[in-house]
Amino acid sequence: MKVSENIDINSMRGDIAKVRAHDAIVGVLYLSSVVLAYQFGMEWLYIALGVAILQIISPITKFCPVYMILNKLMPNSTPMQNGK
Repeated sequence: MKVSENIDINSMRGDIAKVRAHDAIVGVLYLSSVVLAYQFGMEWLYIALGVAILQIISPITKFCPVYMILNKLMPNSTPMQNGK
């Protein structure tokens, strides 16, 4: 099987790592929000609400704060959800 010259395997691996990092960060935010709400008060669920709203509007606005940070931390990968 011949790999096309246009496909950069290292860039693809970086993209996969970026998506996994995004999913991990969002998952930690959800989980920590629920744990904090259980321990200290229901007001902590606003974090989960904020993350959910950002995830819902992200495909429309093409902006995600987590990807914005990851794009700067991982410059060798393809920029994702950077508002363009």
